[in-house]
Amino acid sequence: MTFGAVTPLGVVLGLLRFYEILIIVYVLMSWFRPGGLFLDIHRTLGTIVEPWLGIFRKIVPTVGMLDISPIVALIALQLIGNLLVRVLR
Repeated sequence: MTFGAVTPLGVVLGLLRFYEILIIVYVLMSWFRPGGLFLDIHRTLGTIVEPWLGIFRKIVPTVGMLDISPIVALIALQLIGNLLVRVLR
């Protein structure tokens, strides 16, 4: 089995997808407020994803008690990835 050549665009898109996964894991972990090692993981993920999520928390209002800013942040990452594909291909 052979794989295609690794391109800079492919690497960037892969990093965007990985960042999306980190956001999803961070949000899911926030629902359960884990302790011990999982709390450390949650805090570490927070330092990685909160700068991006914070942008959208300032813009997107909460709906009742539901914070939908992570959804908007994920959509923005998807749009950035799509824009990169259109511009750089």
